This record gives sequence, C-alpha cells and structure tokens, in this order.
Amino acid sequence: MRARGARRIGAAALIALALGCGPGRPSTGPGAGGAAGPLQRVGPGEGAVSIVAWAGYIERGETDRSYDWVTGFEKQTGCKVSVKTAATSDEMVALMNEGGFDLVTASGDASLRLVSGGRVQEINTALVPGYRTVDPRLQNAPWHTVNGRHYGVPYQWGANLLAYNTKVFPKPPGSWNVVFEKMTLPDGKSNEGRVQAFDGPIYVADAALYLMFHDPGLGITDPYALDSRQFEAAIALLRRQRKIVGRYWHDAVAQVDDFVNEGVAASSSWPYQVNLLKSKGAPIASVIPVEGATGWADTTMMHVDAPHPNCAYRWLEHSISPKTQGDLAAWFGSVPAVPAACEGNALLGPKGCDTNGAGNFERIHFWRTPVARCGEGRECVPYHEWVTRYIAVIGGR
Repeated sequence: MRARGARRIGAAALIALALGCGPGRPSTGPGAGGAAGPLQRVGPGEGAVSIVAWAGYIERGETDRSYDWVTGFEKQTGCKVSVKTAATSDEMVALMNEGGFDLVTASGDASLRLVSGGRVQEINTALVPGYRTVDPRLQNAPWHTVNGRHYGVPYQWGANLLAYNTKVFPKPPGSWNVVFEKMTLPDGKSNEGRVQAFDGPIYVADAALYLMFHDPGLGITDPYALDSRQFEAAIALLRRQRKIVGRYWHDAVAQVDDFVNEGVAASSSWPYQVNLLKSKGAPIASVIPVEGATGWADTTMMHVDAPHPNCAYRWLEHSISPKTQGDLAAWFGSVPAVPAACEGNALLGPKGCDTNGAGNFERIHFWRTPVARCGEGRECVPYHEWVTRYIAVIGGR
C-alpha cells in the first residue's frame, strides 16, 4: 500500500507487468541468489543499500526526529541507505524489473510476481537471526514462501481501512456501502464526488469482498479467486461506483491533502494517512466495516542482482529488530511482524499494537496476485485481466 511525486505507469506498462516480470533467469550478478543458491555468509559491507519502499516505511527523522531507524543503522554498519518511494505494487514491480536496487518492501500482490519473474532471490534465513522472532503466521506465508524456500523477510501488516470525516459521520459508518453505492450521507448531502477509491487493479478485490457479504448468491469465498461470473459482478459494481468517485488515489500524501482541502467524506485508506491527518488535527477516524477489509502483509525482498548484498542482509536483520518494528508501527499505524515489538516501545505505547489492529488478522483478506488456476479445479480471472478491465473502469468505459 503509500507518496508525493511518484511517477505514474501507463496502461501498456501495467498490462506488461500483469503478464509477469519478464523471463526468469539465474543470477550471475553480485547477489548470487539465483542458480547458485542464496548467500552463505555475510561479508564486509559495500557501503550502501538501496531500497524501493512504500511512503513512510523507511524514516530517518526528517519529518519527525523521534522516528528514525536509518541513522543508527548507517552509523553501525557503514551502509548508506537510499530510498525510492513507490506508490503502487505495479510501480514496485517495474522498478525491480529495471534493476539497480537491493531491496523492495513488496505487498502480496507483487511478491509472487517478483518470484516467478526471477526478479528476487531466495533468502538464507540463517543469516537473519531475528527471523525466528517473526510472527509464526507470517514466517511461511504463501506470498513469500515457494516450495519451502523463503524469498523475503516479513516487515509489517495491516488493513485497508475505511477513513471518514467525523463531521460528516458522527458515528462510524458500518459498511463499505458509503463508498460503493450512491446515497445521502449523515450530513444530508450526497456522497457523489465526495468519496475516493484506490487507483490500482487489486482494488477489484475490495469490490469482490463487498459482494461476498451482500450478494452471497455469487458464491465468492476468496476475493482474489474470481470466476468470470463473479469477476463481471465486481466490475459492474466498480462501474457504478465510478459515477460517485471524486478521485482515484494512489498518492498517500495527496490523499491527505484531499481530506483536508477537497471535502473528501470517505475513502479506502492506509493507517499512514489516517495518522498524518490526525496529527494535523483533521476530523478523521477509521474503521473496518462489517464486511471486513482487504489488507497487506509486506515482505522485504532482495533483487536477484542486488549490487550490495552484504549491506542488504544487514538491513534485513535490522528491519525486524523489535525497536525498528515498534517505531515503524507507531509511525505508520501498522502491526509489527515481530510480536515482541509490541512490548516496551516508548513510541508505540503499551496498547499501540491493539490500537493498530493486531486483533484483526483473521478479518483481513491479504493482497495476493490473482491467477488463472485458483485451486480445486477452478478457472479464475488472472491478474492481467484485472489490469485491463480496471483501467477501463477508471477511464469510464
């Protein structure tokens, strides 16, 4: 899921990305994580590590001096951290295709594309001692574990929340219908033009989740495994929604501005935006409605040709230290991948993990790349069709 200035990807590029990440191939580059297998020992650092990340995921105290998990790492290791912010999973895939980066904080709708496309290498978890402290529900999660091999280190997780203006909604909205169906909101005004939707094909799953609750006759049991009938129903809902959407958002900071200055009443959002808005004193709150929510469990993955593999492994270990995990969770509003981070962190506080939704794991349908063969002999609509059809929806077609 998450920054100003991020470049947009054209429709043709999105379609190419949806079809895969390019031909898989063994690596002969510095990372040596391809045919030769994962790194076997961590050697001297190369002096740098470059990371593709969601907005707000890697802070060095520039926004708030209290939130800095980069400066200490650089002093301790001599590895200078550079960050390229990406606004969508598709942009992350594109950047990893281009190469030149060491790591990426990939969500589940990108991670397996990166694995199948040969863009990331297997991780030797023995070289990441903190891996044993990761939440057991995440250690072998299917979005980064293939045939028993780990292709990343879990980072943070959370839900795609329903953010709302408390002046418009004196009581929390109980359903996602406020952003999917045309209606009069509690302030007596229409929601037309006052709601937003996520600018990414994976948002089709949000529509499917809504229908799973409200139209059980469709038989949807997994919002990422849709047969043609279920998929067409989701697209039809998104077309209706198009008539009330004021903006499709992908830029987290721009969405903050929209809530403050453009009269947005409700939208899907991330905890990051909600926290920023609250820090500005804006009348904003968030909720997971009755239907549940989609969400993200992000994984730090290493490029198959990582130019700085030794510094990258040092960052992987640093990324799951309880201090880093707790500070990040406090800043972003996410849940640590390391449960120990929920204890004794001054920024997060004693109830920070509960506030951020640690108890919602079972209510979240985590992002996953849709595939054609979706289990139990079913044929489902693959991701490249999600891309082309969602582009058409946004374009009013």
